[in-house]
Amino acid sequence: MSEKTLILIKPDGVKRGLVGEILRRIEAKGYEIVELKMLQATDALLAAHYAEHVEKPFYPEMAEYMQSGAIVAAIIAGTRVVAGVRALAGATDPTTAAPGTIRGDFARAWDQGAIQNLIHSSDSAQSAEREIAIWFNR
Repeated sequence: MSEKTLILIKPDGVKRGLVGEILRRIEAKGYEIVELKMLQATDALLAAHYAEHVEKPFYPEMAEYMQSGAIVAAIIAGTRVVAGVRALAGATDPTTAAPGTIRGDFARAWDQGAIQNLIHSSDSAQSAEREIAIWFNR
């Protein structure tokens, strides 16, 4: 059964020229890019996406990081795509992300506040549906 997920290539991934490599890895795994766009995140967009974190102390730094440059948003489809893309992305902490994953190969800890880990991917089919609606106005 095919499902959809959302990925965001975060500002550090865009600035470092890794958009093509990240998308290449997703396509090489056999997943389909259904829709793709580049945008600048707004306060409202981020507050909707990170609704459960808005009141947490780390949110302002995270929002500042997510607004520090362009973001590439994509809808990706395929069988078990949520789990598959999360496996491709690797652990959230780039220092411990396994080699061979996007974060393991290209991300590292920076002494700059918010974790800069290149990519966001939905953590469940339900989250994907909610996040796709936010980022693609559905």
